[in-house]
Amino acid sequence: MLTIGRRGPSVTVLAYDGMSVFELGIVTEVFGLPRPEFDRPWYELTVCAESPGPVRVIGGASLHTEHGLDTFAAGQTVIVPGVPDVRADPSPALVTALRSAHARGARIMSICSGAFALAGAGLLDGRRATTHWRYAETLRARHPSVEVDADVLYLDDGDVLTSAGSAAGLDLCLHVIRRDHGPAIANAVARRLVVQPHRDGGQAQFIEAPVADDPADDRLARSMEWALGHLAEPITVEVLARRAHMSGRTYLRHFARATGTTPIRWLIGQRVHASLALLETTATPVEAVASAVGFDSPVTFRHHFTQSMRTSPSAYRRAFGAGPR
Repeated sequence: MLTIGRRGPSVTVLAYDGMSVFELGIVTEVFGLPRPEFDRPWYELTVCAESPGPVRVIGGASLHTEHGLDTFAAGQTVIVPGVPDVRADPSPALVTALRSAHARGARIMSICSGAFALAGAGLLDGRRATTHWRYAETLRARHPSVEVDADVLYLDDGDVLTSAGSAAGLDLCLHVIRRDHGPAIANAVARRLVVQPHRDGGQAQFIEAPVADDPADDRLARSMEWALGHLAEPITVEVLARRAHMSGRTYLRHFARATGTTPIRWLIGQRVHASLALLETTATPVEAVASAVGFDSPVTFRHHFTQSMRTSPSAYRRAFGAGPR
């Protein structure tokens, strides 16, 4: 967690020629917009460029910033929202700025193809990282020392964080607010943005696939809706298939096409997600939380929770519980 000073922690984000302003807009909306409704200092955002002056963006427009890489590297949180070309190396000046920020203890973040700049600076060597699924193989080929995970929306490796495609940058930014300020404020920001505080699943659900007009999808959706209302009960593929009036094999095929995952993996994710509110807002023992969301034992719950959240239920409760912060 960042130590929040009177002015709030500084966040710097890199603008570059040819960029889409969407990723920059995500950072600006989350970290740059004043939040007077919160009784604490918010972030101090500065938009930077490799060379101060005009930056041409998609659509024939330009933005102007007076801040260069010295300011960029001085941020407490430093964000690269993309790169102009995933097959080109980052400039030596940008590499120096990123390494300097990291050595100083800054938190380094990337959105979408920004992971290539972090990898080019050596900051992802030996780490798990993600990027847009379209670029994952290119990242693996160009930077074999990086453990690329193309099936997650974002990865938090402590001082270096990476996110998948553009919208996943919003998931990562909300995660950072959750880390810095706790779940209540992260949820409030998400409500202001009219988005979910936490999205389930990975990138597989978004990979291009043929779209068919299939009436079975309605039955599938109804079975999933039923499952969400009965998470504490034993649920098998056979149970879900009967709810959808399908055979088990047919159900598995339709489920994979619609979601990019299996019913059991989806159920595990939903149960872990359902446990978060109990861990955040109640003192219910972990064993009872496991039972309440449908895990057959606390050991199984702890295993799947740790796999999904990269921390244990008890550690999550200590970090994000509603007690004094």
